[in-house]
Amino acid sequence: MFFNPLTFLFIILFFFFIVFFFIMVQINIIALAFTSIGIPPEYVFSALFFTLVGSFINIPVKRIPQESMFADSRVDFFGFRYVIPVWKKKETILAVNVGGAVIPVLISIYLLFKTGIWARAGIATAMMALFTYKLARPVRGVGIAMPAFLPPLAAALIAVIIGSGYVPVVAYISGTVGTLIGADLLNLEKIKDLGAPVASIGGAGTFDGIFLNGVLAVLLAALLA
Repeated sequence: MFFNPLTFLFIILFFFFIVFFFIMVQINIIALAFTSIGIPPEYVFSALFFTLVGSFINIPVKRIPQESMFADSRVDFFGFRYVIPVWKKKETILAVNVGGAVIPVLISIYLLFKTGIWARAGIATAMMALFTYKLARPVRGVGIAMPAFLPPLAAALIAVIIGSGYVPVVAYISGTVGTLIGADLLNLEKIKDLGAPVASIGGAGTFDGIFLNGVLAVLLAALLA
């Protein structure tokens, strides 16, 4: 059998090309979403960069004592597997995620002052907060988690119904701020019983929901509108 020593190299290069292409497609999709809500083109990359980098930054704000800590290293929830770091202290660190909470809130505030749609955005955000509060579930050892794809669809539908000429903006604000309120803030009292090492507002189990809400809700709203 003839063996080409370059075949394996080609396979590796092809694999990295596919990964690079996939990442670029995701970046372009996210950039398209930011452009659709009115972020100036020259600031899109900065918004994307700080959002993605900020997702790795958690700002501790409080320590919550726990009677027992969750010992397992993995938890499956809605088809996603969460890896739990080993934690010996019987306490949960409550933190705020920069990319999943701080930056989306700042962008939403900017959009509100830019568009002035306080009433419509407020109603949509309240509806999303109620929806995500009912959808979110406490998971032992993880914190508050929820499925990633139902909230953006709900945010898109709500935005199409009441967003009028600002459908993408309403979708983004309600999808991010509404999820933060409903999934995280309204469930803070449940954290003390979960035995999770870290509970991050806007991060950990709910980062997928909040970050994807802001992007997918905008894109879905544009398609539905």
